[in-house]
Amino acid sequence: MTIDKRARCAVVAALAVGLTAAAAPQANAAPGFYATPAELPASAGQLVRTEPASMLLRVPTATGGLPADATRIMYRTADANGAPIAVTGTYFDPQAPWGGAGERPLVGLAIGTHGQGDQCAPSKLFGQVLNVDEHLAPMVEYESIAVNNLLLRGVAVVVTDYEGLGTDGDHTYVNRVSEGQAVLDAVRAAQSLPGTSITPDGPVGFWGYSQGGGAAAAAAELAPRYAPELDVKGTYAGAPPADLFKTLEEIDGSSLTGAIGYTINSLVEAYPELQASLETEINDRGRDMLTRVAGQCIAETVAAFGYQRTSDFTNSGEPLSVVLDRMPVAKDLVDRQRIGRLTPSAPVLVQSGVADDIVPFGQAAQLAADWCSAGANVQFSPNDLPEVGGRLGVNHAAPMLLGLPEATQYMLDRFDGVPTSGNC
Repeated sequence: MTIDKRARCAVVAALAVGLTAAAAPQANAAPGFYATPAELPASAGQLVRTEPASMLLRVPTATGGLPADATRIMYRTADANGAPIAVTGTYFDPQAPWGGAGERPLVGLAIGTHGQGDQCAPSKLFGQVLNVDEHLAPMVEYESIAVNNLLLRGVAVVVTDYEGLGTDGDHTYVNRVSEGQAVLDAVRAAQSLPGTSITPDGPVGFWGYSQGGGAAAAAAELAPRYAPELDVKGTYAGAPPADLFKTLEEIDGSSLTGAIGYTINSLVEAYPELQASLETEINDRGRDMLTRVAGQCIAETVAAFGYQRTSDFTNSGEPLSVVLDRMPVAKDLVDRQRIGRLTPSAPVLVQSGVADDIVPFGQAAQLAADWCSAGANVQFSPNDLPEVGGRLGVNHAAPMLLGLPEATQYMLDRFDGVPTSGNC
């Protein structure tokens, strides 16, 4: 399947108008859009409210806008403990025709690491060139690459903000259940929107890289129980942090050390019982780090805490991964985030860089092996990019772009009904 003439024209036009295309009047959410109402709908995936949204590179046409018309959504989902919560996101209805088999498909796209501050929510960023927050920290919506890649092929996309990005509470970063359910319920919400080009029971896929790879993987294995009505055709999970203990060990001392702070804040948000025992382990410098990253996007966190060691944040001088591992409550809660103990019902592509310097290759390979042993249809694809060095994150970020063609074709093939047996 190739990009049709209309889609190619959209790309050219979008590049030609450049930044001026962001000037749609609905670029910013209304002040109260992210406020959780006193009462939520009865069922998971039900819409709470919607409003028009904008995209950065969007060309107005007589029938809408290329590459898509966007709608900001708030919908009901559930947190890791099953309590109902409101989460926001964005639905993109493509102008490009779907040239594949059957009805237009919908991809639930799970975002990679954005940060923990409310200003980092992708539904706030899609219409901007560059967001500069009150701390003068920059943030670019890099997921626009994956979103537009799918839209220009006629695939509809819904992107969840996850729990706590924009909405109440701290973002529950890399929480398997919360993120997986947010992806699944975003799909349900998108399918219930009126006036779109998708159907309520059309084909569905999941897509994500890094944090998003973990969320997409979680959605894939939760779907048979949590959302069995969805017609899931396939999943792309790139560099998924399926084993948090191994990921925490790898990331410590790298450019993304501060993301460990996101993880600690996430655990406390979802499981408040952890707070008291953590207080005795973390020193003043560690508490300052946790407070600061809770309001930051990723670029600011890298600048503030990159290449630091979490052993400097604990009273014992041990890394936070060691501290969590020897605390029974914390160890159990981190272990609950392990992906691979449930079985996806549809085919999955797992990609990972052999020299990934943020999310270790071995645990991604283990996820594929775990799913294979459970009888899932899995294609495991290693990326052999040589090690760049310096723990800059290049060996983590580059495979996301290098793996895009394979991931795209894999997803299109699943929607076209092309058989696959994986490589288990």
